[in-house]
Amino acid sequence: MINKCFVVLFSLLGSILLTVSCNNKQDKAINQIDELFTLMWPSGEPGGVVLVLNKDKVVFSKGYGLAAIDPEIPATPATNFCIASVSKQFASVAILRLAQEGKLSLEDPVSKYFPQFRAPFFQEITLAHLLSHTSGIPDVRPRTDSLYVYHSTDVESYSYLDTLSFLNFPPGSSYEYINPTYQLLYTVVETASGVPFEEYMKNELFLPAGMSNTLYFESGRDIPSMAHGYLFNSESGVWEEYDYGEASFFASKADGALYTSAEEFVLWEYALRKNTILDQEMTGKAHTSYISTDLPDTGYGYGWFISQINGAPKIFHTGDNGGFKIYAGRYPQTETLLLIFSTRDFEREETVEKVESILAKAGWL
Repeated sequence: MINKCFVVLFSLLGSILLTVSCNNKQDKAINQIDELFTLMWPSGEPGGVVLVLNKDKVVFSKGYGLAAIDPEIPATPATNFCIASVSKQFASVAILRLAQEGKLSLEDPVSKYFPQFRAPFFQEITLAHLLSHTSGIPDVRPRTDSLYVYHSTDVESYSYLDTLSFLNFPPGSSYEYINPTYQLLYTVVETASGVPFEEYMKNELFLPAGMSNTLYFESGRDIPSMAHGYLFNSESGVWEEYDYGEASFFASKADGALYTSAEEFVLWEYALRKNTILDQEMTGKAHTSYISTDLPDTGYGYGWFISQINGAPKIFHTGDNGGFKIYAGRYPQTETLLLIFSTRDFEREETVEKVESILAKAGWL
């Protein structure tokens, strides 16, 4: 039997044997990832966390720089980051779980849950359209009221839909990524489940997955091991806090206010793989592309972008909220998860490509 940890090559005559240790390749990959982020996020500045899970083993997990500046708190895999729009997959899974339980249908019209919406087209827009960003609903939230912009909840944020009189396109015919459609899911979850949104998410998603320290932002709430987002002021040469109170629409929950750590997101990955919360059929629905997006060769499912890398599936989402910049990518063919959680801006797409290249050479992608 040949040990799987070696690549074995024989000449045609069988006289040459070359073995290359996989561990050497993986050790090299670990060093390359570490070097990349050590240069990108130096100590004493806002930074982030990088984690790579392959099958059931965390093969790389490290924090860089600071999670908070005043007082200085280092970023670690246990730090709670605002994962911004990566939060959408949790709201999507809640809807799919309720559908799985027969408490709603993905073909339910929006008007069923929002009788206050006056326009007749809300009878044509379904929950599936909301999940896939194909509703045609425009994001024309008023931005003149600073209190509304910086502090509005989900219900307050989507309130402009009460009097909406037009769509950008017929439902299902095109794609436009907007946050208010996911904010609507906050109320749909409460209506269909009969319990408050956060209570449902905690009891039906987070705790079954083992995510005991994952929770939504709320003004005045104490979030343990909380990171802050930062923006660099080039004029003063100072990093300035840039999250709640400085970043617009930070407080709405279903579309982007979830705080979790890289360590706990691994538990979410396990729950998805093991169908702990969703059965295989519903998970398949979430990870099916329903519409082409404005990203090259990428579609959108229900709460995830759907693409490919080297001919294999790539299921991912990004998040931007204030100074937070997030990437969470699933590579199911090799059972790999890549997380990059940051408290500052960085070249995300370029960085992800570099890490993916390293992972591929190591055999993890």
